[in-house]
Amino acid sequence: MNYVNPMKPSERMKLPRQHSIEQDAEIRSHNFKEVSYGVNEALAMQEVQRCLECKDPVCISGCPVSIDIKSFIQYILKKDFVGAVNKIRESNYLPAICGRVCPQESQCEEICTLGKKHEPVAIGKLERFVADYEMQHNLFVPPVIKESREEKVAIVGSGPSGLTCAAELAKLGYKVTVFEALHAVGGVLRYGIPEFRLPRNILDMEAERIKALGVEIITNFLVGRTATIDELFDEWGFKAVFLGTGAGTPTFMGIPGESLSGVYSANEFLTRVNLMKAYDFPNYDTPIKYGKAVAVIGGGNTAMDAVRTSKRLGAEKAYLIYRRSRKEMPAREEEIHHAEEEGIEFVLLTNPIRIVSDVNNWVSGIECQRMELGEPDESGRRKPVPVKGSEYIIPVQTVIEAIGQKPNPIIQQTTQGLDVSKRGTVVVNEVQATSREGIFAGGDLARGGATVILAMRDGKTAASAIHEYLLSKHNGKKQAIPEPFAELTVA
Repeated sequence: MNYVNPMKPSERMKLPRQHSIEQDAEIRSHNFKEVSYGVNEALAMQEVQRCLECKDPVCISGCPVSIDIKSFIQYILKKDFVGAVNKIRESNYLPAICGRVCPQESQCEEICTLGKKHEPVAIGKLERFVADYEMQHNLFVPPVIKESREEKVAIVGSGPSGLTCAAELAKLGYKVTVFEALHAVGGVLRYGIPEFRLPRNILDMEAERIKALGVEIITNFLVGRTATIDELFDEWGFKAVFLGTGAGTPTFMGIPGESLSGVYSANEFLTRVNLMKAYDFPNYDTPIKYGKAVAVIGGGNTAMDAVRTSKRLGAEKAYLIYRRSRKEMPAREEEIHHAEEEGIEFVLLTNPIRIVSDVNNWVSGIECQRMELGEPDESGRRKPVPVKGSEYIIPVQTVIEAIGQKPNPIIQQTTQGLDVSKRGTVVVNEVQATSREGIFAGGDLARGGATVILAMRDGKTAASAIHEYLLSKHNGKKQAIPEPFAELTVA
């Protein structure tokens, strides 16, 4: 398929970038409906006209899962929207999710040729458009599985890495079973990302797409307790296992007052609200107590999700406390912008040093110290330095810490011979193989906290490696495990 845009490149460069249709900030800050409605067909058709159809589409190299961006845009140009989403699905089996939550601005769009002098093509919005079009018109048709294989593969965890690995292996003909510890599929996609960024019906739809490949999903099954990894091999008959259990154990600052009532980790707070639907109490039996003033500590996407959720629950004051400046925030620019529009109060260059108690051991305030930026640290961002004598107290009744998470240790503790780093992550090599033969791992379990799309890349890489491993076993060869193993870095 090679459709050429008749417009000259000079004409395309004059076209403005199209933007999503969104809820009004004042209205959306009081509901959990999706903030962005994406682009409609008319806007999408205007946006694809901007693509320069480069002979060397560098945008593809910016995509962690190597979507053929040029080709899917050409499908849109000829109004073959299903062809476009199927082209995406060759590389990424979760297009409706990635079109909503991937940081395209720092990946494919960042190196878009058009973006060197103008705004880049809105690749993420186009991905979402074709995925939504297929869903809205009920046009999904599962791909034909050309080969059926007898080997069974277990996927532990149904987050982005696990679902991707499951889909890729199922397309190769393997019998795949996904084990999920919670009562619903999705992992961090369900418990960590709010409804207003990723509606649950979208997540459920993408999960159904994967089940349509023949993947079995078993919920309420905690591997390491319900069954160990060794039991999956020895008693269940699985020939390979992929571990994608994420990083769901919170970390804390270690400041005084963290044991007070009214202090949450972002993980607990968002899980109660998102997975257990505390935002819809009393229709769901999961109330969550919060004050009129809420302080969220952190500057990443999780912190943005927590503070914007607090605002929607009814907080009159929702503070985002971050020790660096806005420029250094790791959160997506779009999420920062949306938070500002919704009235979130950013307290920048400020570091909490103590949580203050009332007479009943409930939070009554958070003591902070002002900071200034010094020299860059290992991350390349300027290191915050305390300003002496600048301490002050912000009156709040709820504090939510969103400063990072680490993996739950259950699988590591119940699986002998599995190398684990000092950070608690499972150590893998370049093809996601662990130190145990037949066991592979990826996503936040191997990286620590990272992005959805990097987790998906790990799942895709692992699926290819598992396929090669099982082929070698079938041919009587022993798995070659490259050395040395090394921790994944958060790219």
